[in-house]
Amino acid sequence: MRLEDLRPAPGAVTRRKRVGRGPGSGHGKTSTKGSKGHKARSGGGKTGGFEGGQMPLYRRLPKRGFLPYGGKTEYAVVNLKSLGAFAANSVVDPDGLVKAGLIKRGDRARVKLLGDGDVPHALTVKVHAISESARAKIEGQGGRIEVLPAKEKVAAS
Repeated sequence: MRLEDLRPAPGAVTRRKRVGRGPGSGHGKTSTKGSKGHKARSGGGKTGGFEGGQMPLYRRLPKRGFLPYGGKTEYAVVNLKSLGAFAANSVVDPDGLVKAGLIKRGDRARVKLLGDGDVPHALTVKVHAISESARAKIEGQGGRIEVLPAKEKVAAS
């Protein structure tokens, strides 16, 4: 078998239905839309959420929440138990977390450290936000914490 011998399966390729091209075509006059009614009109038909006149689901459910000024701040989350791969007294910063494969490169702008697990030795941690339990555990091991300023998102202009 060669490439030029390949054909679509029988019945897979059909000609498109050309409606409104006169009575000889068999699809003339009402163009297969029947006579009168909402669906026979241009642009006619039910909308996406229409439920036959019943109050649609998107209007029955309560609207919840409010996010002013562009939404909430999202952080790349790292837990203390993940920091065991770093050597004692080393500096843990967003770039180091990317190299260790703990966060993605695009998430370096905002990193938060949470206190799940234990840190095995003293570390210098540079992150944008840290939980109180993580702060206590790192300082309890003799480590240091440096809170970095959050980088502003560059607006597309």
